[in-house]
Amino acid sequence: MIDTAALSPANGYVELGSAAELRELLGEPHPIVIDKVHRHLTDADRDIVARSPFCLLATSDSRGNCDVSPRGDGPGFTHVVGPSTLALPDRPGNRRADSLHNILENPHAGLLYLVPGGKEVLRVNGRARILTDAPFFDALADRGRRPQLAVLLEIDEIFLHCPQSLRRASLWDPASWPGE
Repeated sequence: MIDTAALSPANGYVELGSAAELRELLGEPHPIVIDKVHRHLTDADRDIVARSPFCLLATSDSRGNCDVSPRGDGPGFTHVVGPSTLALPDRPGNRRADSLHNILENPHAGLLYLVPGGKEVLRVNGRARILTDAPFFDALADRGRRPQLAVLLEIDEIFLHCPQSLRRASLWDPASWPGE
């Protein structure tokens, strides 16, 4: 629990108070940043999804409590159902199912795809549903085993995210990785 009294201006904390203040500090986004947002998968988007063995699934419950869950498998584990629909198989894990519980309460979800060694970060936001079967479940099989569940995401917006964080973190540079 955060001691909100300790976060007071008397202790040196200065909180941003409005969207107008934020814009004053950051300025307006360049039109190209706004114009790159689209609703349907492009060939470049499909290529990233096909090469990606890893994504992060962000959800929140009806009260706004957030969860980000790593999802991964072989490259292309996400199935492209259509021009604006993706399906992620639910693989066996710790059985907490936090993301799945959240989706049942609040369908809004986000995905962030990474390709090891790549500069691309694909961001996808949409509405999720949990399926127990669909015609494409065979395509989601891993070592002959069909998933019991899949998350179907109907895309509201998709775009390439700025890769600066990957560069700053030297994420793909083994020399920057902490020693064991």
